[in-house]
Amino acid sequence: MNPILSTVDNEIERLTAFLIDQQQQDGSWHFCFENGIVIDAYVIILFRILNVQNEALIRQLHDRILTEQQSAGFWQLYRDEEDGNLSTSVEAYYALLYSGYSKVTDEPILRAKHYIQSKGGIGKVTSILTRVILAATGQSKWPLSISSIPLEVLLFPSYFPINYFEFSGYSRVHLTPMLIMADRRFSISTVNAPDLSDLIDTRIEDAEPASRGYHELQDVIQTGLSRLLGSPRYIHEVARTKAEQFILQRIESDGTLYSYATSTILMVYALLALDYDQQHPLITNAINGLTSMQCRSESKTTIQNSPSTIWDTALIAYTLQEAQIPDHHLAIQRATSYLLTRQQHKTADWSIHNPDTTPGGWGFSESNTINPDVDDTTAALRAFRSLSITQPSYLESWNRGLNWVLSMQNKDGGWPAFEKNTNKEMLTWLAIDGAKSAAIDPSEADLTGRTLEYLGNFADLDARNEFIGRGVKWLIQHQEKDGSWYGRWGVCYIYGTWAALTGLQAVDLPLEHETLQKGANWLLSIQNSDGGWGESCHSDRLLKYVPLGESTPSQTAWALDALITIQPKSTAAVEKGIERLIISIHEEDWKTSYPTGAGLPGNFYSNYHSYRYIWPLLTLSHFRKKYGQG
Repeated sequence: MNPILSTVDNEIERLTAFLIDQQQQDGSWHFCFENGIVIDAYVIILFRILNVQNEALIRQLHDRILTEQQSAGFWQLYRDEEDGNLSTSVEAYYALLYSGYSKVTDEPILRAKHYIQSKGGIGKVTSILTRVILAATGQSKWPLSISSIPLEVLLFPSYFPINYFEFSGYSRVHLTPMLIMADRRFSISTVNAPDLSDLIDTRIEDAEPASRGYHELQDVIQTGLSRLLGSPRYIHEVARTKAEQFILQRIESDGTLYSYATSTILMVYALLALDYDQQHPLITNAINGLTSMQCRSESKTTIQNSPSTIWDTALIAYTLQEAQIPDHHLAIQRATSYLLTRQQHKTADWSIHNPDTTPGGWGFSESNTINPDVDDTTAALRAFRSLSITQPSYLESWNRGLNWVLSMQNKDGGWPAFEKNTNKEMLTWLAIDGAKSAAIDPSEADLTGRTLEYLGNFADLDARNEFIGRGVKWLIQHQEKDGSWYGRWGVCYIYGTWAALTGLQAVDLPLEHETLQKGANWLLSIQNSDGGWGESCHSDRLLKYVPLGESTPSQTAWALDALITIQPKSTAAVEKGIERLIISIHEEDWKTSYPTGAGLPGNFYSNYHSYRYIWPLLTLSHFRKKYGQG
């Protein structure tokens, strides 16, 4: 017996006990979904503007932001962003002063001010969310990239080259309140608002570079406007009403817009722009919803963009079963029962490009009832595969979920996150930083690989199935020359390569196939000297692999899981990686909390507090299962 297996067994036992102990009474798991300081800053600003009486939370968010400041005065999106992040630093500076707990004469504020001015000031901010918040609160003019898009685009017919529902669902729920505010040139402030005028460098033009594609897009918009029937005033009023109704129809029971904190914050400002009273129930409910998204861990409090309850619960329930916790165990029974109640039954925006399909997906967060996604759905289905064989209620749910996943395949053969066939390149020409990733929802290697892994290992389908064959073809065609794949929702090439390799193997692509071997060899080529793997968030922005120089638990687990899948026998490289992975589980440092979830390249990254347990446990379980006999 391989001596490392004893250590692996001990870690599996320890991790399973820990996770079972963390389960809530209703069967769910609540780990923090940490997104940097951006939402904390926006919430402080919004609460001060609305005079929300929650001083304890404002102070906690202030303190959390302040502790994240680096010695050079800036804030970072991730540790190796060595020159800092201007947009994030402006958000932090603004919120700290608005909170009232920091003063302009405080040493940290002076350092932050010096950094921001050295980078060109507010005029050089690239994050569209930051620019919009600054404009909505009276600190800058409205960005042309938003104010140049007329509300009337919501009225363009489905056959027109620009149709509002060709935008991704994520971009629509953020863009709609932005367009309402920009249309009204809305801004709101208070007597206690900080004065940011000294962060504006008048020598630097606040101009936004526009590509040739952007000008072509504007031409298309103008053509669309000319084809709308009615007086300009009437058309505009209809468009404004449609924008308002778009928002109102997508408010969840907890008061949030589409269950996202960022879109909810924008919604509140948009409602104010539409002359809703500050004490209107919709605004009050939204504030309560934002407040409920707080997460406390150790000594800090933060606001999550969208609590990861469904995602974490599905992954943990499945992982525990992979670790040989039987499906009749109370923890599994509770988790699967909880997940069963969260399957969605509403026909929502996803059906616009996927009509005549019975709802059956799952969303990311507990309050999400209208925005299912492919990844959460396959995660939930993995969790109760065995139960679907023996219990009718699970079988019906399983069939609806499986049917929904298959129906979401794009015409190119890959799978999107939220809505199928929303990949119109023209929409990425918007002069908005990150538009290429946010405006559309194309097929992605991580989603396609994860879906194939579910379909192959849990739905018993292989390449003879038409859905599988098209997905395999898409993945093979989108492999990078070096053997890797780009992963959209994780960081980044390690994540995509793991998903692709495990997916292709699950649907019986031969292990000796060149695609699999190239992917495995690439992973081996980037293994760190300590045996682990680590990739920088820079990869997401540069669209090429950038080593972190250190090993993180989740990225090490992903790489190892892929290699275990491909390699018939354990190797020295894999065992060295397993040893490093076990060490990392017990460490408490920046590598443990380095963000490995990706939201918007260059603007938004996530540290899933659950990942340091889920992926190592899954990988150790697969190592034991495959290599435990020799």
